[in-house]
Amino acid sequence: MIFHLSVRSNPMLRKTNLAVWRAWRSWKLSLHSSTVCASSGTGPLDRSEELSSVSSEKPPHRPVMLKEVLHYLDIQPGQVVLDMTFGGGGHTKAILNLVPEVTVLALDRDPTAISLAQQLAKEYCGRVKPLLGKFSELEALLSNMNIEPGSVDAVLLDAGCSSMQMDEAQRGFSLSKDGPLDMRMDCERYPDMPCAADVVNTLDQQALASILTAYGEERQAWKIASAIVEARRVNPITRTQQLASVVAGSFPPAVLYARKDRLQRSAHVATKTFQALRIFVNDELNELHAGLSAARSVLAPGGRLCVITFHSLEDRLVKRYLQGEDLSNLDHFSPRKKSSGKQKQVDANRESGEVYWLPLRRKVITPERDDVNENPRGRSAKLRAALRR
Repeated sequence: MIFHLSVRSNPMLRKTNLAVWRAWRSWKLSLHSSTVCASSGTGPLDRSEELSSVSSEKPPHRPVMLKEVLHYLDIQPGQVVLDMTFGGGGHTKAILNLVPEVTVLALDRDPTAISLAQQLAKEYCGRVKPLLGKFSELEALLSNMNIEPGSVDAVLLDAGCSSMQMDEAQRGFSLSKDGPLDMRMDCERYPDMPCAADVVNTLDQQALASILTAYGEERQAWKIASAIVEARRVNPITRTQQLASVVAGSFPPAVLYARKDRLQRSAHVATKTFQALRIFVNDELNELHAGLSAARSVLAPGGRLCVITFHSLEDRLVKRYLQGEDLSNLDHFSPRKKSSGKQKQVDANRESGEVYWLPLRRKVITPERDDVNENPRGRSAKLRAALRR
């Protein structure tokens, strides 16, 4: 199996990251006993034990910008809502408690999240309909449930990984907690798909640098890629903190925490590297595009869409999609260059009726200061809300 077959078939992506795709083409995966992830101890987990651990320690997820989401979705009694990223269920629980007789279709690609959704369905007498799958699988899942296109009243799409995934060291998302270097959101469904350890131990320096540049917007991508290649010659990189140490070792000690987040707090120099690997492993940007297209299909005219993103790559894609740009031929990984042709295309789409969205607010919505202080993980969140024409 070649990694990311659907992505590689996209000419735009091949052009954007040619070095990456050349490396993957030459690497045919035989991920059985020789897999790096397998050797590091990553494999199917006991979901019941994991859920019990998560539930007993603390709530698995704190919803981001809950007040704003509820305001712009404006859900009415008896409506059908699609939560495209159920996660820990924070948004869905608030909707169920606030609006009587509402039905929530709860989609997530993570089996752990769907187990939580199934528990919630029992608590709310069937008002929650769990759907296990990726954004790109949504239309088929809804068809199997006899849910017709244009029959959903509101859609929430919360991109990225959930707090629940970040908090579990075994999932390999967090550089602050040591665990297997995995990062797959749905590893149980596709156990033969490559994990982050496979990426860092197999691709050449040029391919690694391309991934860090395209998906992490990392200015020091070549330096970090070189450090990874040198380190793996000694020992395979199979743990999260092992990778973090390798990245840190390519910088002077004085700049290890020199980068700042939106709260002006110190951020580890490996943060963008982890982001890039996670996005690449899970094909997140193409899945986000597929999710937006699916939302357009399932929403009824006048239905509302709220999309929460957590970094510029995601927000850039959402903004352009809602403006009516054709992303199939657009390099949505890079800041848009000034071009009258692009604007003419958008204007032409609007005149021909091919723009399907009416913004509910022109400017992007960001968390209030109090919300950020209470939930620092949501500090970089951006919300865009639109009405389906």
